[in-house]
Amino acid sequence: MNTNSNLYTIVYSAIIVAVVAAILALAAMGLKDRQDANIKAETISQMLTAAQISTKEELAKIGNNKVLENYSNDIKEAYLINAKGEKVRDLNTDVKNIELADGLKAQNTLMKKGDTDALELPVYVFNKDGKNVTVVPVYGAGLWGPVWGYIALDEDLKTIVGAYFDHDSETPGLGAKIKDDPSFRAEFVGKTVDINSDPVFAIKKNASGDNEVDAITGATMTSKGLSAAIATWLSYYKPFFSKGAVETSDKGAECSCEDKSVCGTEEDCCDEMKKETKTVEE
Repeated sequence: MNTNSNLYTIVYSAIIVAVVAAILALAAMGLKDRQDANIKAETISQMLTAAQISTKEELAKIGNNKVLENYSNDIKEAYLINAKGEKVRDLNTDVKNIELADGLKAQNTLMKKGDTDALELPVYVFNKDGKNVTVVPVYGAGLWGPVWGYIALDEDLKTIVGAYFDHDSETPGLGAKIKDDPSFRAEFVGKTVDINSDPVFAIKKNASGDNEVDAITGATMTSKGLSAAIATWLSYYKPFFSKGAVETSDKGAECSCEDKSVCGTEEDCCDEMKKETKTVEE
């Protein structure tokens, strides 16, 4: 073949392209497990930080394997729920096969379309100091790209104990503060999710309510985007939050034999009171 011909140049170029493509494909396949582990460890780090179990800085020092191990030890249960707040299926929490719900963008698209029948929302329940801390995600659009994060709730599924947020391309020093500024995240601690309010939670200027935090100065659009993401996602969790609130209320309620609204039938209530009395006497 004439090495100076156009045919030679085309064939030679095609062979080089094919070889390079094959090398890149093999490299991608070889790195896939490591990339998946990095993504999984990053997601878990964000959740553990929101739950106030660890910090991103601490977790970054111990490596992916230890992060996954910590998650498996600290998680009590993880599962998906539908729009009615009902459990759909469990997520695997075994350290060797940890399963996370990573389709937040897809779920957000379903919310925008109003396709509630197809929703599968993740719930992560951690054990922290003998108490349940429930972590749920949020996802939406900032100024330049997607923003997302995790909200951690106390056992009443109302009081916020922590939060962590991230972004794709918000402006450094302004919108990027949702991730970089610990004082912004700290504002969420102690605030409440008000399922009877619209929105259930808000980021706004001059915030004064129990379900509000101050917007970031100079980052109006990012603040609005994150606020909308939080309000939208938490509103879809309202049926789940409501069920948890009822269970918590019932668990801590005291009643007499006449108070059937809490204990069920009068017989059940009295039987339970008799058991408690017998235990105390013993």
